[in-house]
Amino acid sequence: MNYYRRILLAFAGTLVLASSVFAQNNAKPTHIDSLIIRKMAEDGIVGLGAAIIIDKKVAWKKGYGFSDRKNGIPFTTSTLMNIASVSKTVTGACLMKAVEQNKLSLDEDVNNYLPFKIHNPYFPEAKITLRDLATHTSGLTDRYPFYTDSLYFNGKDSPQKLGDFLQQYFIPGGPYYSKENFLDHKPGTFREYSNIGAALAGYVVELRTGQKLNEYSKKYLFNPLKMGDTGWFLSEINLKKHTKLYEKKDNKFQEIPLYGCTTYPDGGVRSSVDDLSHFLICLLNDGKYQNKQVLEKETVKEMLRFQFDATHTPENVNPKTLNSGIFWATKMGATRIGHNGSDPGVRVFMLSDLNKEVAVILFSNTSLSENEESKFFGIYDQLYRYGVELKNKP
Repeated sequence: MNYYRRILLAFAGTLVLASSVFAQNNAKPTHIDSLIIRKMAEDGIVGLGAAIIIDKKVAWKKGYGFSDRKNGIPFTTSTLMNIASVSKTVTGACLMKAVEQNKLSLDEDVNNYLPFKIHNPYFPEAKITLRDLATHTSGLTDRYPFYTDSLYFNGKDSPQKLGDFLQQYFIPGGPYYSKENFLDHKPGTFREYSNIGAALAGYVVELRTGQKLNEYSKKYLFNPLKMGDTGWFLSEINLKKHTKLYEKKDNKFQEIPLYGCTTYPDGGVRSSVDDLSHFLICLLNDGKYQNKQVLEKETVKEMLRFQFDATHTPENVNPKTLNSGIFWATKMGATRIGHNGSDPGVRVFMLSDLNKEVAVILFSNTSLSENEESKFFGIYDQLYRYGVELKNKP
């Protein structure tokens, strides 16, 4: 079967599913529906869910395509999926909650919290702070391909303990230790995106609160935010609601297994568009959700505050094009704030405009090739534009 025939069949299948969904809801497809369905067919995306938040309220949400292509199960806004690096914003919220509880300081040497000591061999006397970790300026680096090849476990949660792995990665003599785990830059002076830094920050939260990150976030975030389907591990979520994951290779869809990751604070949360919208509204609304103050206003203010300014800017950063909060950053040429993420079979966006008026959450259960990544940004941009239309409607 040639490529164009496959595309037409995929497009037709998506249209049939979309039509049935609209019929059930007594709704006619709008121009945004038609656009997304067409883009999914052209780009080879199996399932997609999205929500638009306007003035801190969900104004629109919808699912398209399949969470299980073989069995024809639709992808909806309640479908569960791992949210990849968007998980770092949850780790950041847990970190700030612990600061709010006076259990942590953003500017304390992390070695004062750890049962082992981390020293950058290039700058052994320099302290590394939680603020450095949260702004990706710690000088701790992900050593590829080891970092991705060794930490993902198909079909199960990771059997490795987070603390054990971190000690073996950062302490001389450990089986994963290398000088290449560090940058030749003093902490706080150079920005390089660091998954391992987020994993370390999450581990510090666990040590200082006395609770695993999944337990702590459930108590202080997920429960009060009514995120009942959200969790960190395969073992604690309803797998019947979890999407299948897909990868497009050679113009064919390949299903890939679900997986767990040792360094879960950097990308382990599993949530739905519906649940994650509660979390984003809370952050956009100064820590409040449905009249409940989940995080203190000052906590959220510091989490979202631009950390790079005239008094402190990494040598390789122009704050006009890139700035950072606490595991929260500017995106798309500093026109958006939030986070996005990708993992095998996963692409997620959680971004707002700078005024926090129009925000978009976008989930997709399909990996595209690196040179096709811009297609996801195109769909996100169309959703954002539609959000602006909805906001400006009389």
